[in-house]
Amino acid sequence: MTLSAYFSTNLLLAYAAYFVGTASPGPSNLAIASIAVSHGRKAALMFALGIVTGSMFWATVATLGVSAALIAYSRFIVAVKVCGGLYLLWLAFKAGRNAFATTGASVMNVEQERTLTGVYSRGAMLHLTNPKAILVWVSIIALSSNRNGTSHGALVVGCGAIGCLVFGSYAVLFSTNSARRIYLRTRRALEGCLAVVFGMAGVRLLTTHL
Repeated sequence: MTLSAYFSTNLLLAYAAYFVGTASPGPSNLAIASIAVSHGRKAALMFALGIVTGSMFWATVATLGVSAALIAYSRFIVAVKVCGGLYLLWLAFKAGRNAFATTGASVMNVEQERTLTGVYSRGAMLHLTNPKAILVWVSIIALSSNRNGTSHGALVVGCGAIGCLVFGSYAVLFSTNSARRIYLRTRRALEGCLAVVFGMAGVRLLTTHL
């Protein structure tokens, strides 16, 4: 695969769309920030890696053309919507409980995990249960296509690198000493905001049509 395969006009547009989507504040980025400030960089990076893995799974599904069939099968989309909505509501419950707790605890409760594998799997689950990710990747595939054809491998690799950069940056930024000191001073308010954001996202996912 040549270097030019990664920098065609259509691919650059797709990279830009993916970057904007991943860099914009949302449940995934907020969860990474919460873990970073409360449990440190290593846990946040593992959670971020899980999110990227989930995204790359849907990317692979889309590039293989399977996503169109999955979208057409309405029961599959409904099942993913329900799982994703309930998972977000569960995160909202945990964040709300943490807001009223006497001592600080992450919304993901990382301290109860015996290994970082659990943190990684929760990050992957957050993205795998998001049906909008399927639709986003279908759009990105369409955006990157051209008359001469495009390398789906270049698209997945390039977006994977962007995802690692963006989500990894969130993990590093919010695990600094300054960010963690701010978290300790405003823990209740921040966890309360997380509860609201996760709750609204969960309800919206369960009640709206994709």
